[in-house]
Amino acid sequence: MTPEAPAAAGLLERLGIHLDPELLVLALTHRSFAHEHGGIPTNERLEFLGDTVLGLVVTEALYRRHPDLPEGELAKMRAATVSQKSLAAIARDLGLGGYILLGKGEIRTRGNDKDSILSDTVEALIGATYLSHGLEVARDLVHRLVDPTLAVAADLGAGLDWKTSLQESAAARNLGAPAYSSTGDGPDHARTFTSEVSLDGVVYGTGHGSAKKYAEQEAAEMAYLAIQKLPLPASAADARADQDEHLDEPGTVA
Repeated sequence: MTPEAPAAAGLLERLGIHLDPELLVLALTHRSFAHEHGGIPTNERLEFLGDTVLGLVVTEALYRRHPDLPEGELAKMRAATVSQKSLAAIARDLGLGGYILLGKGEIRTRGNDKDSILSDTVEALIGATYLSHGLEVARDLVHRLVDPTLAVAADLGAGLDWKTSLQESAAARNLGAPAYSSTGDGPDHARTFTSEVSLDGVVYGTGHGSAKKYAEQEAAEMAYLAIQKLPLPASAADARADQDEHLDEPGTVA
């Protein structure tokens, strides 16, 4: 089973690239479909390659566009740009869900609109483009896809990287370092992960995802929002007040 030629051509037109039909089908083949059709190859190797190409192109773009930002801020902006949520939004704009080859179980559970499946397929298409045309064409594709996110990444706040934001907020409240625990469930072709994050032995957040890193980010987001409601210790609050007072002094440049 392969996508119909006109449909596949429509996707390639939206992407602005040309791919060999067999490579395109491979990039669109989710593991659930492969599992139901005798264990044919999946798009996971292409996804692995595309993830690396995506990270390289985005990192280079941020490095060149923000020469004065420290490494930590650049890392947060990269995390936001290549996140599952951001890539899934790009996939929805492309109408990518209608092209992905899914197993019957994923079709029943609307797998063509799951963030995890959509984002993985975007990465697989980037990987396929790199294999077919090399880095320069793949770089052009990545920029067409993610430049709108790159343009606003500096203004996304805590959501750039929930794990880093949680760690910083927890340290300010003397709650110690976040501790994550994760479990996986389900068959290899449809595995889901559940992660919990605790501070001082108290669980503050739980998350779910198709990979442990996604589940941990979701758990970190929940925990971050929870501890933001907790008061800062007196020392931290006083330090912040002193800083604000200093910035308000005449002649002080913020």
